[in-house]
Amino acid sequence: MSDASLIAVVGDDDFIVRKRAKELFEELSDDYPDDLSREVIDGRADKVETVESILKEAKSSGSTLSLFGGGKLVWLNELNFLNQTKTGSAQGTKDALESIKPFLENLGGTKVILSACPVHRNHSFVKWLQKNSAYEDVAKNEKEDVAFRRLVEETADACGVRFGPGALEYLAGKIGSHARLGVEETKKMASYLGSEGQEITEELIIDLVPDFGEGDFFEASEAFFSGKLDWAVDAIDRHFFHGKDARPLLATLQNRNRLLIQLRVLVDGGELDPNQRLNKDQLQRIADKYIRHFSNPSDKTTLNVFSQNPWFLGRLLPLVSKFSTRRLIDLQANLITAFEDLLSQPKEQHANIFKNLVIQTHAKG
Repeated sequence: MSDASLIAVVGDDDFIVRKRAKELFEELSDDYPDDLSREVIDGRADKVETVESILKEAKSSGSTLSLFGGGKLVWLNELNFLNQTKTGSAQGTKDALESIKPFLENLGGTKVILSACPVHRNHSFVKWLQKNSAYEDVAKNEKEDVAFRRLVEETADACGVRFGPGALEYLAGKIGSHARLGVEETKKMASYLGSEGQEITEELIIDLVPDFGEGDFFEASEAFFSGKLDWAVDAIDRHFFHGKDARPLLATLQNRNRLLIQLRVLVDGGELDPNQRLNKDQLQRIADKYIRHFSNPSDKTTLNVFSQNPWFLGRLLPLVSKFSTRRLIDLQANLITAFEDLLSQPKEQHANIFKNLVIQTHAKG
């Protein structure tokens, strides 16, 4: 990678792309020791004229010799026009990118790092980069939540703390595997714990980390199926205290229950052991056996257990022991009844509907 004159880093998460490009920039900086031989150019543009200005600046910087002789190290940071946005698809942008290709093909002693997010991988310039640069697509290199796990664990290690059993997976679910937020929340919890190398637990995450994005209803659904009545009731109170809607929470509970039904069937069929760790290879092996039963196996949906993240399923699997198939099917019917109650009763009663539901569910345990 470091031998290439042109390095391209692309992906779908700006934090991960920037972090990787920064690592490369710092690695190459040893070969360009004086400050005047290194330059970082902001690549964000909201109109064609800005695109033209950015690429012109990059060409000028890379063509100008350092005061101490030798080439330059130029980082085109955070390009946001290699996609199908209005600016990215404009003919002026395409012309500007086409005009800079001869410069990028003959850099001489200069090295250029180009980092871009988000990108459209069928964009003509992205395809050109794939053939003419040391190209790194961090989304393809680290699929699913691998990047999240790596970054958060690196942060915890740097802060002198560690994640307890299941805590990292819990954090991923609570904040929707958002990499930047995961790093910042890990730093926050490490600061709370102090410098004694203590452990980040699920309890600490519940207390200190807010729900975010896809994890907006995470605690309430976790508590609902936990078997801990006090926690479930308190979580429902917190959910409605913060003014969150009832129907998305109901949908979250229904989705989780669908997955539990499928996991229960796999356990009853001897395919899974709720007392053993679930890994990606095992899930894929079982999926190959049963995938024909799903209409569109490539869609990520709770109607297809094999489309889910193995980490998340690994968290759900131990819960299967608490519910028979009959109880889970009854719960699905009760969730439908709860939906009808939500439609017929005022908002002030919505919290009570969920409390009655969780009490009914635990009473059958």
